[in-house]
Amino acid sequence: MQKILIPLAEGFEEIEAVTNIDVLRRAGFNVVTAGIGSKNIKGDHGIKIETDLEIKEVQKEKITDVVLPGGMPGAANLRDSSELLKIIRNVNDRGGLCAAICAAPMVLEAAEILENKNATSYPGFDDQMESANYKKDRVVKDDNIITGRGPGVALEFALEVVEYLADKSSADELKKAMLFKKC
Repeated sequence: MQKILIPLAEGFEEIEAVTNIDVLRRAGFNVVTAGIGSKNIKGDHGIKIETDLEIKEVQKEKITDVVLPGGMPGAANLRDSSELLKIIRNVNDRGGLCAAICAAPMVLEAAEILENKNATSYPGFDDQMESANYKKDRVVKDDNIITGRGPGVALEFALEVVEYLADKSSADELKKAMLFKKC
């Protein structure tokens, strides 16, 4: 059974975190949130979220996929978590989805899984992804890696994750139910 980890660290981008949690749960996925250093995490804009677990409590062998919200300093705090980097490498080694939006693709770079992969990020973070083939598209998919530009594409990014993990029909049903219209 799929188990998707969405880790949160102080300074996370709230729109990206909550949109992914919400959309993936609407799609019927088992989503677990884990805080870096605490279960109570404050986002970049002052919104506090209580996570399901702390990162040290996550059973990494049970995580099939990882979705990382960006924001600063949230993404840097994710990048600095050795426990999270181990989980990402483990998921990637098993062929699971490793997705990141905004500044968070730098976490995938730190986990050393972006080499020669097409990827994007928030403008200005391309220098944090030196091993990737950097693109300026809104959402970029390359094998088991999905990356997105930033808060304005959070819903599009989450729906791309649903399409990857389920199928196009499931993503299309969600788009219709949520009145999604791509800009």
